[in-house]
Amino acid sequence: MSDANGNGVNPEKDLSAENLPGQRGQGGEEIRVQRGMFGANNGGDTSGYGGLVRSIRLPGPAARPYGGWFDEVADELEGALEEQGLLPGNAIEKTVVDRDELTFHIEREHLVLVARTLRDDPALRFELCTGVSGVHYPNDKGRELHAVYHLRSITHNRVIRLEVSAPDSDPHIPSLFAVYPTNDWHERETYDFFGIVFDGHPALTRIMMPDDWQGFPQRKDYPLGGIPVEYKGAQIPAPDQRRSYS
Repeated sequence: MSDANGNGVNPEKDLSAENLPGQRGQGGEEIRVQRGMFGANNGGDTSGYGGLVRSIRLPGPAARPYGGWFDEVADELEGALEEQGLLPGNAIEKTVVDRDELTFHIEREHLVLVARTLRDDPALRFELCTGVSGVHYPNDKGRELHAVYHLRSITHNRVIRLEVSAPDSDPHIPSLFAVYPTNDWHERETYDFFGIVFDGHPALTRIMMPDDWQGFPQRKDYPLGGIPVEYKGAQIPAPDQRRSYS
């Protein structure tokens, strides 16, 4: 969508734009503005959506009641933390309900205590962590790196998420290996691809890339090409350098 001068217009901030499905509105935090379908800005976007402009937002905190069993889990977790002498507001940065899913954003220094509480409290019993995934938001200043844990309660048949952030300048997050040993290889993979350092992990080494590999391939600022081919010394150009567009 463009204005009369041909400049991109952000439809989420244009009150006259009424024909866009699934708008997120002004809720949440805007971390950047996406221009084009794939972010290409040098004429390389051939999708036909080069003029698309939209806000990229992280979901904001939810207000009670959360609905369904979400309130019960939140109440039990907050009560269990208070019993251990920790104010819930000091450990839980925010609680997000988005797309019918419950996510607790946890301060990293309290991650292990919160995870152990979720595992051991009889009213919670999230016995299984199915892994940790890394996320990189280069424009989310001061918390560019996120680690997302998916927890499942077999006892109560419930699924929640824990999300923890760390700045790129200090990419340290406590390891949950002692609480959920199955995170062993998942934390190694997240370290390998995103550079998140899981303090306390018994053997935090690369799991996919060679030990001497430079950089972290799944970060958004990692080059898409131009990596020398080891066995021939050739170099594959980055995608935006393989052809020119008129």
